[in-house]
Amino acid sequence: MSENELREMLVMLGKSLFERGYSVGTAGNISVRLDDGFLMTPTNSSLGRLDADSISKLDRNWNHIGGDKPTKEVFLHRAMLETRPQEGAVVHLHSTYATAMSCLTTQDQRQAPMPALTPYFIMRVGRALPVVPYFRPGDPGMEESIRSVASTHRALLLANHGPVIAGATLESAVNAAEELEESARLAFVLKDHPVNELSEDDINDLLETFG
Repeated sequence: MSENELREMLVMLGKSLFERGYSVGTAGNISVRLDDGFLMTPTNSSLGRLDADSISKLDRNWNHIGGDKPTKEVFLHRAMLETRPQEGAVVHLHSTYATAMSCLTTQDQRQAPMPALTPYFIMRVGRALPVVPYFRPGDPGMEESIRSVASTHRALLLANHGPVIAGATLESAVNAAEELEESARLAFVLKDHPVNELSEDDINDLLETFG
């Protein structure tokens, strides 16, 4: 896919996320890997009102070379995409239920209490959802904490902040971010009810079959 096509897709998918409440105001940011660098949503931009020509472009060394100034959380995307070279895009949202899960998880917990309720959570998100300790938004100290878990997890929660998830393509990263939000919503809806969680055999079968 060409850079212009990726720009247009970023606008389209950002608008879709915004219109369905996965981001509000200027919350959230998205990045896409290019052959010669990266595309990234600009700082203080709404995912619902992106302009294809104004999307930030960075070179392979993460220097800003075109478009509007990139999000202040460039380091978040750098941590994920450098640690996971197999991935082509990263989505960071402040979606309601996944963010709520990040607020429930205590600082001494290393992963969110996400039950394995559906096969699609395992297939698109993974077996476990690690939680990175709280950092002020824009604090570059967050980068090393993200790197420490990104090599073995494509998705994580930033404590009291929101989800971050990578995918092989922009579309797959968005799909996974949506799956994570819906899985978190299910976890809250079913919290006080007996549930039929997937077994270890079920989970292993899914991971072996779908990766």
